[in-house]
Amino acid sequence: MIIWVDADACPKPIKAILIRNAQKRHIDTYFIANHLVSLPPSTFLKKYQVAQGFDMADNAILQRLQAGDILVSQDIPLAAEAITIGAQVITPRGERYTEDNIAMALSQRNAMTALRDLGVVTGGVKAFSQIDSKRFADNLTLLFNQHQL
Repeated sequence: MIIWVDADACPKPIKAILIRNAQKRHIDTYFIANHLVSLPPSTFLKKYQVAQGFDMADNAILQRLQAGDILVSQDIPLAAEAITIGAQVITPRGERYTEDNIAMALSQRNAMTALRDLGVVTGGVKAFSQIDSKRFADNLTLLFNQHQL
């Protein structure tokens, strides 16, 4: 099992949680981004910088992702593709995407995109909080327990 992180928009507290867990549990964790990602030295932490461009990091992840891996991403279309591969998906806010809820998440995303395009919805996503970090850490631990790590 490998953890793949869509690191372009990964909050710093989540990155710290992932780094601690990779080192503690000896899990290879890859941070994929179109910008430089700084990581402490560790045999379990790896970074891969892709070229700038639409979905470059997503495509790099999908080329490497395998069944049983864990994906950390808030990108719902990427999550949907990862689920079809057989990966587990968790967002930086600790939400789990599964076969049971990904279709609804995609529908909601598409509806919100349409409303934003029409100017009906103008607000953004709420600020990342400590509650989000805790939910992520708790649900990541549940994933590890399912894998017996």
